[in-house]
Amino acid sequence: MIRLFAFFMKISKGRMKMRNKQRKSSALNFVAGYRSSLSFIVWSLVGVALIVCFFSIVHQSDTRQTRIYFRHPSATRELEEIEEEHFRLPPPHKANPRAVKRRGPHRSPKVIDQYLEESSEIHALFFPDERTAVNPTKVGNDSMYFYPGRVWLDTDGHTIQAHGGGIMYDHITAKYYWYGENKDGPTYQAHPKGTHRVDIIGINCYSSKDLWSWTNEGIVLPGEPTNVTHDLHKSKVLERPKVIYNDRTGQYVMWMHIDDANYTKASLGVAVSNSPTGPFSYLYSFRPHGFQSRDMTIFKDDDGVAYLFYSSRDNTELHVSRLTKDYLNITAAMRRILIRRHREAPAVFKLQRTYYMITSGCSGWAPNKALTHAADSIMGPWKTLGNPCVGGNRFFRLTTFLSQSTFVLPLSGSPGTFIFMADRWNPSNLRDSRYVWLPLFVGGLTDEPLNNSFGSPLWSRVSIYWHRKWRLPADWKKGYV
Repeated sequence: MIRLFAFFMKISKGRMKMRNKQRKSSALNFVAGYRSSLSFIVWSLVGVALIVCFFSIVHQSDTRQTRIYFRHPSATRELEEIEEEHFRLPPPHKANPRAVKRRGPHRSPKVIDQYLEESSEIHALFFPDERTAVNPTKVGNDSMYFYPGRVWLDTDGHTIQAHGGGIMYDHITAKYYWYGENKDGPTYQAHPKGTHRVDIIGINCYSSKDLWSWTNEGIVLPGEPTNVTHDLHKSKVLERPKVIYNDRTGQYVMWMHIDDANYTKASLGVAVSNSPTGPFSYLYSFRPHGFQSRDMTIFKDDDGVAYLFYSSRDNTELHVSRLTKDYLNITAAMRRILIRRHREAPAVFKLQRTYYMITSGCSGWAPNKALTHAADSIMGPWKTLGNPCVGGNRFFRLTTFLSQSTFVLPLSGSPGTFIFMADRWNPSNLRDSRYVWLPLFVGGLTDEPLNNSFGSPLWSRVSIYWHRKWRLPADWKKGYV
């Protein structure tokens, strides 16, 4: 780049000498001098622009080396192979001729509509029965393998109930704790046009040392069966619990989405415990900064500062708020992000100095396309990178493998390697909703160009790979001691 600038300068000087030699009259001296000065200024500006571009490219190249190219261990290479999914969808239901005559012709139901209908063949294709369940009590060739979408049993042989949840690693007990919604009750609608729901049973907790076999620690935050005015009364809504440990206070703090049956309360709830297995004491609910709060998550940064992410303003945007030092409330620091993007189900994670977030669209219980977002500062600005889903087929990629994000868990032994946790909702029978856990990798260039990307950071690509069957790399526990 510098040589190119010197070359242009030589050309400019050469032209000036030629013009000086060819002067024939003093009347033209001023014009020639003016043209030479103008030419010099123009070429100087071009040179400065080229130098700026050169240093910009060098800076971005350095950024790539530190942010983008992560050499994943050979043990994870097979998880980064693209696995295609070939399945033939059953034909749509044939309409009853008498019903057509009585009601008139109608459009064929969409695949998603059939998928959400529990009695359809398409639904059964993605919700296999318990004969294929992941069962840690049986040792065999399937041990330690994850099967996205299958029934998952705990160490007692019962179906795991931990929906919309997240995982916390506790250094004190050297265990993982998975907190989630217990939906083991009958599904119903509070009113004909209302969403499908179950009564609040409470928040379940499961513990594990290997992330595959989970021991049921019981309900750590129970619902309230009788007091109708209580936030946790069975008729209300308790969703997306997340727990973090506060090193200052020695308390485990749970944040959750609190709502009424019609989703008009739109608030946050807070509970605390002195043990990861509870019981948790419910404290209160509130609207952060006076705004609605629905789908939410919390994120604890490397410096111990915690942040709250939540969908707000009828899910048209997300907000980020910094928590107080005791994690029991929010500070005045708040930023609105992804405005008018209609995103929910945030799952936040970090690699080196870059923050990433997976979100879903707002389509009720129906699955939709995930998006990845990145930022150099957790308070933003956040930029959208694109759809992280890789493999499967187009139908899978446009529906986040028929699931919705809830949490992203880092694997300390493999930098740039994470577990993407999602729920495959079964709205007509919510207790039978499944878990979709898949390997997530950060590395390589973003697959979709950013708007106004000149001078912007080149964030790494986030990829969630589809696998019908997979297991963790051998050294994934390294660093968790």
